[in-house]
Parts: sequence; C-alpha cells; structure tokens
Amino acid sequence: MSRLEQLAPEKLSPEQKKIYDDIVSGPRGGIGGPFAAWLRSPQLADRAQKLGEFCRFNTSLPPRLSELAILMTGRHWTAQFEFWIHAKMAREAGLADDIIEAIRIRQRPAKMADDEAAIYDLCNEAYALHYVTDATYARAIALFGEPTVVELVGIMGYYCLVSLTLNVFRMPLPPGEQPALK
Repeated sequence: MSRLEQLAPEKLSPEQKKIYDDIVSGPRGGIGGPFAAWLRSPQLADRAQKLGEFCRFNTSLPPRLSELAILMTGRHWTAQFEFWIHAKMAREAGLADDIIEAIRIRQRPAKMADDEAAIYDLCNEAYALHYVTDATYARAIALFGEPTVVELVGIMGYYCLVSLTLNVFRMPLPPGEQPALK
C-alpha cells in the first residue's frame, strides 16, 4: 500500500498542475510510478522528468540495451513496479525472455549478444562493487564509446532515483499484478 495519497489533478497547485500537464502530454502519457511522489516537490518533479525523458527516450543506446540497464537497476533495488513495467518494455524492445528471467532471479543470463553482455557486466559490477573494473570499462568503451558509456551511467543513476522513490513511498503495482521479485 502506498504511503502517499493519490493526488487529484483538480487539487494540484498551479506549479504542480504545470508539471502534471507536461508529463501527461509527453511520451509517458500519464502519471505513474515515481511521478506521483515527485509531484509533491514540483521543482524535483520537473527536473527529474526532464532527465528521465532524456534517459529513457533520447540516449544513443538502442532501447533493448537501455531497458537491460533499467532492469538491472530495478532488480538491484528490488523495485517491483520498475521491474514489472520495464520487463514489458524490454520484451517490446527485443530483449530475450531468458535474459529478463535470469535478471529477475539474480543469475547471469546464459546467452547474450556481446553488447548485452557488456551492459550486463558494467551494471552488475557497478552495483556489486560500487565501481567497474578496468577490463569491463575498456570493453564498454570499445563497444559503445565514451559518450554512450556516460549516458549508460546516467540511465543507471536516474533509475536508481526512480527505484528508491518507488520503494520508499511503496508505490504499488497496478491492481491484479503480483510482485515478480523476491
């Protein structure tokens, strides 16, 4: 059960209403997940949703790889909503079900393309070690280049914020959905 009451659009302050309208008119199409919490701080909501729009829709990573990094982040934080929604998006982006399932149960996927393995290893090391090894870093740079690796780290950081928000405020799954993560 959420720790926050649902905000009724007609009861939003003018500043909240502007951010609300920006979010629902953009590519997300609605207020869900962390946005219901963030709207309580309109400046945070505005800045976070703009960063999120870049991280989700405008980086140089193809959606399949971006979604892989998002799933790794959601799994790291055991963020039920994050993993639930992005597992669907990852499938739509072409990430194999066996990769999604392996991440869900905290196992290394048995079969990945080279680019997927590089993303997996960088995320896994960053979350387990709080840094990445020189070999993992060099492999990511060789495959993607510096700008894309910077964007990858930005995706990870943004979705850490999302996952932490979801967990702290106990943002629920939609009715009828069951938690996928243990």
